[in-house]
Amino acid sequence: MLSKAISRNTGPGRPADMPERRREARAAYFFLLPALIVLSLFAFSPLVFIFVVAFFDWNLFRADLHWVEAANFVELAGDERFLTALRNTTVYVLGVVPAQTLLALLLALAVSWNIPARGFFRAAFYIPAITSSVVTSIIFLWIYSKPGLLNYVLFRFGIEGPDWIGSPKYALGAIMAVNVWSTSGYFMVAFLAGLRNIPASLYEAARIDGAGPWARFQYVTVPGLKPTLFFVVTLGIIGTFQVFDQIYMMSAGGPVNATTTLSYFVYNSAFRYFRFGYAAAAVVLFAIILFVTRVQRRIIRPEAP
Repeated sequence: MLSKAISRNTGPGRPADMPERRREARAAYFFLLPALIVLSLFAFSPLVFIFVVAFFDWNLFRADLHWVEAANFVELAGDERFLTALRNTTVYVLGVVPAQTLLALLLALAVSWNIPARGFFRAAFYIPAITSSVVTSIIFLWIYSKPGLLNYVLFRFGIEGPDWIGSPKYALGAIMAVNVWSTSGYFMVAFLAGLRNIPASLYEAARIDGAGPWARFQYVTVPGLKPTLFFVVTLGIIGTFQVFDQIYMMSAGGPVNATTTLSYFVYNSAFRYFRFGYAAAAVVLFAIILFVTRVQRRIIRPEAP
């Protein structure tokens, strides 16, 4: 009986292990402390500061702050420019995220086969992801211009193309296409890693059971890629909600606010109209991203079967 009592009190996680666990926890916090300090200074503190400034009327060129309570948020809710930016951003997210995810998956599946020059194709598909977005935007400005490459190709087929960036009808879609092209290679790498983590024995068992290529993809590949799919969709949502560089370089939010997104709206409010408190009120973007991420977590359960 005594030996059983001792074993109960000295098993894993029992009081006899507590001093060791405390030492491990202290060591872990010690090594994490530098990263926590950096995050606090350059990530958490600015985020808290933005929440605070949102309740003030603050101009960077004035030293005084005027407490306005929730007036910035009330004005934001009725601001036509903000509502337009919110609508454009929603269209951007709903258009880009599924397209870039599907294209990245197809690219990963294509280069996962043992084909000639597989390494070359992997590198070629990934290059747009590491190319400067400013350079990419300038190149596509020429491609999309009225006398540009795209309209030249269309003209060879007897089609007169529009000014893709100068037209409110096509500008947002044209920039969305650039984003899909430039990000799919990055997410392709994530899907390649996910494909390598699926045990080959599962595919072999599916073949023995008589499953064809589509059945193996549906019942083996897709469930095995759920953690990767969750990662890709989450990063895609965050990135598209925060899109700014292509908008700034290619259209400056125009024409007639057709490409103004939430990030560009915040930029204009702060650095064009110098309403920093009002721009900080757009911190609702953080709440939107958090809400959408929570919803898609329920839709795409990241736990692999």
